[in-house]
Amino acid sequence: MNASFTKVAWDHPPTVAGYRRLAMRRLGWVLCLGGPPLLALACFDVVPHARTGFWLITMLVAPFLPWLAIAYFRRLRVAAVLRAYPWQEWPCLHPTRPPGSPATIAIPFREDFTAMFRIIPLPVELADLGSDHPDRIWFAGDPRFGGVVSPVGGHYPVRVVAHVPRREERGGEGFELALRVGLVRASGKGTRT
Repeated sequence: MNASFTKVAWDHPPTVAGYRRLAMRRLGWVLCLGGPPLLALACFDVVPHARTGFWLITMLVAPFLPWLAIAYFRRLRVAAVLRAYPWQEWPCLHPTRPPGSPATIAIPFREDFTAMFRIIPLPVELADLGSDHPDRIWFAGDPRFGGVVSPVGGHYPVRVVAHVPRREERGGEGFELALRVGLVRASGKGTRT
């Protein structure tokens, strides 16, 4: 039912290019929100109302900076997953969701197991990314805990986590690899970022 590729996802050139675009997007977000307060801070003694501008900008930007900083540094987890797991092509469903709820994707890995994943940290509608196969998805990771998905072709990798966090017994097949790349904690619970 799925087409498994023999090498890790990182060996696929469009995936590496897509990851670089992801890193640049996230760096741009951090700079767009973090740059204005730093600029106002640098102008304290030069511009007459820089202190007021700094405090206003900081009050507007401060709630978003932690999320963007986390997103920027968690891109490293995306790279770790892509370097450890191969791409596998799976059928998928994009359940409709009410506005404001997390973007989800459902992947039926077996007849008796369909994993529901949330796309984090910011919702992305993968079906709308110009995919020729909106009913198929590339997945790299551990179905129990999450990983990275992309439209067929691997050009837009994004992190996914289990919609409902799972706790597995420590050990077992694939647990050590999932622990090494950050998909699961030592306690057996899947990571959420």
